[in-house]
Amino acid sequence: MAILSDTHGQVAPTLLQTIERCDMVVHAGDICGAGVLAALRPRGGQIFAVRGNNDREALWLEHEHAVLEKIPETLHLKLPGGTLVVEHGHRHGAHQPSHDSLRRTHPDARVIVYGHTHKLLIDNEQQPWIVNPGAAGYTRNHGGSSCLLLHATTMDWRFEIVKCTQSAKVVA
Repeated sequence: MAILSDTHGQVAPTLLQTIERCDMVVHAGDICGAGVLAALRPRGGQIFAVRGNNDREALWLEHEHAVLEKIPETLHLKLPGGTLVVEHGHRHGAHQPSHDSLRRTHPDARVIVYGHTHKLLIDNEQQPWIVNPGAAGYTRNHGGSSCLLLHATTMDWRFEIVKCTQSAKVVA
């Protein structure tokens, strides 16, 4: 499974190549256009997304509002070995979401995914784990677009970091 966030209307081509080999994709918000979701083509065909603070009608094209309306603010995915909870994170702190707040809100999750900060991180010091895939687009990506790959089995969950250096932009 590929986990990404903060595309802001653009996805790095290298990440698209990685995503197409995955069974599913999870986007943690700030999609900023239906074209981004259309560009994500995992081999398993499953795409899940949540709204970010920039996923609002004023920032999406008018003909894409029907797509936006179907995107939830929080997502609970049952996977082998536990539940993956996804939200953008901006409701847990304006600039830096509180991991304590996320854990209190979703205590039954195995992993909580958020975006918003554009900073890649894996906090596995306590349960539930909290991860941020960084920015998969070109806005504040801290030196390169990134995403996470989750390998989940009933007994083991592990993450693989995919980080790209700056490259030519692809506008979705």
